[in-house]
Amino acid sequence: MYAIFVTIKIKPGYAEQFKEASLGDAQGSVRDEPGCVRFDMHQSMDDPNTFHLYEVYENQDAHLNAHRNAPHYIKWRETVQDWFDGEPQRVAMTTIFPSDGGWRAQKPNLVNW
Repeated sequence: MYAIFVTIKIKPGYAEQFKEASLGDAQGSVRDEPGCVRFDMHQSMDDPNTFHLYEVYENQDAHLNAHRNAPHYIKWRETVQDWFDGEPQRVAMTTIFPSDGGWRAQKPNLVNW
C-alpha cells in the first residue's frame, strides 16, 4: 500500500473552517474512492493551526490520479488553499503493518460515521 503523511499549517482564524472543509474530503475519500482505504485527520495539541493527515491508498496512482481528480478533493482544495500558511509538507511511504488485506478489511468500518 502507498501512504502519505501531510502536515498543513493554517493561517490563524481558519482552523474551524478548515476542519469542516477537510472532513468532507476525508469522508468522500474513503466513501467514494475504491483505492482509498484510510484517511485520518488530526489537529496538533500544541498548535491548533497545524493539522496532520494520514492517508492510505492501494497504490500511488490511486492517490495522484483518482484522489486528486475526485470532486470532493477539488472542492476541498479550492476552498482551503487560501488558508494555508506555507506549503503543505508531505512524506510518502510504503505501509508495512497492517498487511494489504488488513487495510482493505478496515475500510468498510470507516464509512460508518
